[in-house]
Amino acid sequence: MLLAVNAGSGTVTSFRVEGQQLKGRKIVESGGEFPASIAVHGSIAYVMNAGGEGSVQGFEITGNGLKPLPGSHRSLGLDNEAVPRFDTSPGEVEFTPDGRNLVVTTKGNNTVEVFPMKGNGLPAVEQPVVNESAGGVPFAISFDATGKRMLVAEAEKSTVTTYKVKRDGKLKVLQQPLPNGQETLCWLERAGNYFYGGNTGNSTVTGYRMDKHGKLSLTNEVGIATPPSAKSQGVIDLAVTEDERFVYVQNAVSGTVDGFRVEADGALTKVTTAEGLPAFDESGMEGIAAV
Repeated sequence: MLLAVNAGSGTVTSFRVEGQQLKGRKIVESGGEFPASIAVHGSIAYVMNAGGEGSVQGFEITGNGLKPLPGSHRSLGLDNEAVPRFDTSPGEVEFTPDGRNLVVTTKGNNTVEVFPMKGNGLPAVEQPVVNESAGGVPFAISFDATGKRMLVAEAEKSTVTTYKVKRDGKLKVLQQPLPNGQETLCWLERAGNYFYGGNTGNSTVTGYRMDKHGKLSLTNEVGIATPPSAKSQGVIDLAVTEDERFVYVQNAVSGTVDGFRVEADGALTKVTTAEGLPAFDESGMEGIAAV
């Protein structure tokens, strides 16, 4: 299945993926205002609603689309408008790989908030465990190949912090914020032992490598994994193929998507560019997935 949040209408759409076609469209209410991110673990999905006080809402993934999970709704206690400002809305929601915690980044509050989860897919607490972010404006969340280390991209100074998520929802900093020398790091995706970050401020992609001890470093000194292009402006999201060999970068201002091959040293080699897609203005591309 493919799941998509519809911020403007406060809904979530599910599709069946059949080859290259999407079928069986089903739409449900998101359980809040301005849904902006979605996380999946097994047959459970959680939607992050960014508007108003902010919230997370759980759903069961069924053969007939998404079914709201009773007792799963939790407030984030924010103070946003129904359509939040980009800099004050929460950034992303993700499950830890073991499904024991649900994690939300809040850009405006500079916190990483964690809901310990029960085995039945419901949060074990009424309010999240609030952790101060080690870096400013926490945004995207990713995990290493072992699932034991969580990486958070921080937009303020384009840094990445490595954490351990404890069972009780508290975070332990394993590596202090690592700067990449670029501008406004927002998105972060893993491909094997490499990570790739999209720097929206200057439309570049940074490569990171993680060694066997869990230490994170840049794949090159300048923090750019591939040369920027005039047709690659407004990096807004990234996606990695299931085999972790290719990275796709969505360029919202240019209306393009670049495809890159991941090389043995972590460098990215461009193999294709799709053009003529809706450019980001009043509407346009915002979000990409590889299936």
